[in-house]
Amino acid sequence: MIQQYDNHSLGNVHNTVITEGKTGWRRLLSFLGPAYLVSVGYMDPGNWATDLAAGSQFGYRLIWVLLLSNMIALLLQNLAVRLGIVRGLDLAQASKRTYPRFINFCLYILAQIAIIACDLAEIIGMAIGLNLLFGLPLIWGVSITLFDTLLLLFLLNKGMRKLEGFIISLIFIVGLAFLVQMFIVQPSVIDIAKGFIPTKLNNTSLYIAIGIIGATVMPHNLYLHSSLVQTRKIDRSEEGIKSAIRYNFWDTTIALNLAFFVNAAILILAASAFFGRGYHEVAEIQDAHKLLTNIFGKLAPALFAIALIAAGQSSTVTGTLAGQIIMEGHLNLRIAPWLRRLLTRLLAIIPAFFTILHFGEEGLGKLLILSQVILSLQLGFAIIPLIHFTSDKKRMGNFATKLPLRILAWIFATLIVGLNVRLVIQEIATWAAASPGSANLVHYVISPIAVAVGLLLVYVFIRPILYKHTSQKIYVPHGIAEVLDNLDAVSYNNIGITIDFSKNDQDTIRHALMQGGKKAHYNLIHVVETAGARYYGKQVMDSETQSDVDNLEKYIATLIKLGYKAEAKIGYGGPATSIAQIVKDTKIDFLVMGSHGHKALKDLIFGTTVDSVRHKVNVPVLVVKPQKN
Repeated sequence: MIQQYDNHSLGNVHNTVITEGKTGWRRLLSFLGPAYLVSVGYMDPGNWATDLAAGSQFGYRLIWVLLLSNMIALLLQNLAVRLGIVRGLDLAQASKRTYPRFINFCLYILAQIAIIACDLAEIIGMAIGLNLLFGLPLIWGVSITLFDTLLLLFLLNKGMRKLEGFIISLIFIVGLAFLVQMFIVQPSVIDIAKGFIPTKLNNTSLYIAIGIIGATVMPHNLYLHSSLVQTRKIDRSEEGIKSAIRYNFWDTTIALNLAFFVNAAILILAASAFFGRGYHEVAEIQDAHKLLTNIFGKLAPALFAIALIAAGQSSTVTGTLAGQIIMEGHLNLRIAPWLRRLLTRLLAIIPAFFTILHFGEEGLGKLLILSQVILSLQLGFAIIPLIHFTSDKKRMGNFATKLPLRILAWIFATLIVGLNVRLVIQEIATWAAASPGSANLVHYVISPIAVAVGLLLVYVFIRPILYKHTSQKIYVPHGIAEVLDNLDAVSYNNIGITIDFSKNDQDTIRHALMQGGKKAHYNLIHVVETAGARYYGKQVMDSETQSDVDNLEKYIATLIKLGYKAEAKIGYGGPATSIAQIVKDTKIDFLVMGSHGHKALKDLIFGTTVDSVRHKVNVPVLVVKPQKN
């Protein structure tokens, strides 16, 4: 029997896209979307650096490495899809049920570092794109990227299909830009075909090949995909699950092949424009743009910059979703998406600022490569558990991966982990040889951390084998449902009503009176928020305060005339704190509040008093939404 849990991943959009009752192309289109959000991670600015280096140094010879990377990605993303659809869990949630709490905390820290590293690549790519297109200084470009938090908040409030549409539009811009550039550079079709034939790798080409694989197969995409497929509402029968897996396979195949096209286009562009003209050391994005300008004029470099901005912005949005999934899955910690986005972006912006200020603009290219090395460290911690979870016949039932596919997955995992370990060792050796100071840092700090991370990876691999059918205690953010054994009616004697002298007051008061009738006592609460009230409190008596007191007394007189017991309560300064204090002092046992109706941007500007009050009081709160006329 397939196990499923109620602690849904990305709960606000879980099962929100209807797939049942549709046939043919409409049914296929209802499943399309999740893989496109995932695919942007396969064509982010981190990929650009490795593809440019491969094309400029080796021409078309490493296209086969891109193809191999794409095949590995297809297999692993489809395993993530299978986990999400069959068990109704994302990768982080499945890890929570398999590994001890401390190990999950370590896995969360590593995954969060990887997301920050990925976000760092998006910041750098976006800043470079703005610099190339508009001449904006990089330090300003990095600062501007802070404000895409508002864009993400807006998109999340619009629903999953709107978010997918936005991402697909950006991918279309990237693909179209490179398609036009292919006509401009006119690559050799015969040489491109030869590039798909595997060739022997020397030390330099092996390093680039490792970078391509490390930059292509990103760990956060596996967390993301296993969650996004759950946004589709499907029939939970065996046939329904099988159908969902099949449709998502096509979604993944189309999206990742599009990502392969973009990466191959970058490599082909570099091979045609640079390698063929003797420019063999083009690894910096700025250098590539400059050379394109010199060789082809203004159109090709402009398209290059536009595609870079679109790739960076789309990857930023999906990185935020992955961060939310990882935090909720590993730690059962759920915070506002905009706050999580802002924290992640700030943690990524700090090293970008430091690099520009201390090492200059040329240091950003090296920082971009370093971000890919950090990403490579996390790969094994996502791939190994994923293969274990999808191979478990007890929990996956008939949908457990078959032996041939399992063997292939382990071969790919060994290849990825092995190559990335080699890359990390190589980088550590390079850092150690740079200077005596850096050698000490490597020997006493970086090397011990690398060893600890390696031991953790071994544990992650071994534990599911040793404790095959043991699950950790399940902790969910909202707790386990209790037995309902007492549902008697509750009566409230002292009811608070917040008043703001708007058209919403009538609805708020009406709903409060419905709760207590004429037996309860009503406290009409209003908070004076003038500058004087914030500084002087009860001593203030400016015109606004006097007007508010008079208006409140009119409400009280009307209620008393209708036979209700009511009195006024005035607060001063911050609304949430003042309301909470009045509730405590007056011993109010039920609070009714009117919602201001703000959404997205206005919430950030005007604040969310209702949410703040809810966290400050220990009584039930009824929120009355304003009625539309």
